[in-house]
Amino acid sequence: MSVSSLRSFEYLESLPGTVFNRLYQQPSTALAIFRRMLPHLAKSFVMALLYNSHPLPVTDLESWVRPDSKRERDHALSLLERLHISSVAANPGQPRAYSLTSPFKDSLRLALTGGGKHKSFGVPCEISSASSVTVAKLDDVARKQWEGVLGYMVGSTGIDLADEGVKLSHGVKTLLQLGGLVENKGRGVDITQDGFAFILQEVNAQVWTVLILYLENAEQLKMDPVDVLSFLFMLGSLELGQAYSKTNLTETQIQMLADLNDFGIVHQPSSNSTHFYPTRLATTLTSDAGALRSISTKISTSSADATGFLVIETNYRIYAYTSSPLQIAILQLFARLSTRYPNMVSGKITRESIRRAVAMGITADQIISFLATHAHPQMKKNNPVLPPTVVDQIRLWQIEGERMKATVGFLFKGFVNVAEYEGPCRYAEEIGVLVWKNEPRRMFFVTRHEQIAAYLRNRPKKGS
Repeated sequence: MSVSSLRSFEYLESLPGTVFNRLYQQPSTALAIFRRMLPHLAKSFVMALLYNSHPLPVTDLESWVRPDSKRERDHALSLLERLHISSVAANPGQPRAYSLTSPFKDSLRLALTGGGKHKSFGVPCEISSASSVTVAKLDDVARKQWEGVLGYMVGSTGIDLADEGVKLSHGVKTLLQLGGLVENKGRGVDITQDGFAFILQEVNAQVWTVLILYLENAEQLKMDPVDVLSFLFMLGSLELGQAYSKTNLTETQIQMLADLNDFGIVHQPSSNSTHFYPTRLATTLTSDAGALRSISTKISTSSADATGFLVIETNYRIYAYTSSPLQIAILQLFARLSTRYPNMVSGKITRESIRRAVAMGITADQIISFLATHAHPQMKKNNPVLPPTVVDQIRLWQIEGERMKATVGFLFKGFVNVAEYEGPCRYAEEIGVLVWKNEPRRMFFVTRHEQIAAYLRNRPKKGS
């Protein structure tokens, strides 16, 4: 699962079942979740159940999966249950059987076969060629607006990132602060650890992160979160370059258009237009990240080679072959830049620059990841890509003030005997969520608890 899928899945997983019942009324939502959120095995299970009139016994589903793929099978079934796509049929005395939930099954059938008057895939409208907006123009709008958002976040470096014609609204700035991506410090803002992690993501994941923040604050904005989420999934199904009418949109969705216009996710020719255009940032919400390459390339490196632009030497000197103010500002967060040419900047990674970045919440691993991701093609011929002395020293400079790392998770304890403890502990290790265990005290610590809880509920009772 990609980063963007994971971020959106984590939000969806936190929603109650009643919200899913409303969400799945829209065929565009059911299709988007099927295409984007599910691994291949889960999709196979869905298609097997889609036109099946009776619940399918779990033994039949298990027979389709190799014995050595138990982990993938359990993950797929757990994922379908957590997204309220499938449910376990209650048949006392009978083996467990799975069926698709009614709203999801009906909507996915409509999405795949067509028909109905739901209009959940937008209402296209005809625009004269003189007033229509080209795809190139939409890409340019999306790039400028999104660069404006990223530029605001790294503006604490003192480099002027103002892009002509780009103005961020007060709502956009407030949302970034509420999401913990920046901190307001007097006259300016500082990027946070979460903000730097955001910068390192590919563009599709960045867009989803912002949209999840928008969703989490929807109620404060007096918006219906289900209406907001349905509209976002609808945007992912629209066609780039096609104009769509606003007549079928709800009040919440019309209000959203103004906010999404600030992010470059949609484009409205004017505030009172009767139509809007989805940009590439919108139409790739439910597709793979590669579809955004034409925009993310411009955002990531501007005129620099999209394959990498950084050269790092063993003496900690760094050379960046770029003229992008955005990338220069990012470098200045953790390096001391000394010289700037028309197509290159140079500087040095120092103890002070790393300690300053760490004080802002940026971690050594994030800095190393950024350097490796954007390394020049000549450096990528090396193995390892980055000089080990530089990598080790960056980590050492960070741990000068840190001695402990926290992991969020769940502690399972209180098992009556060793046999009761070993089963779920072994299962947690098989599915990859086990972090720590203590066999003498019969305790273990995991990063996720849903599948372990399901395992404990479904294991045979004593005497049965």
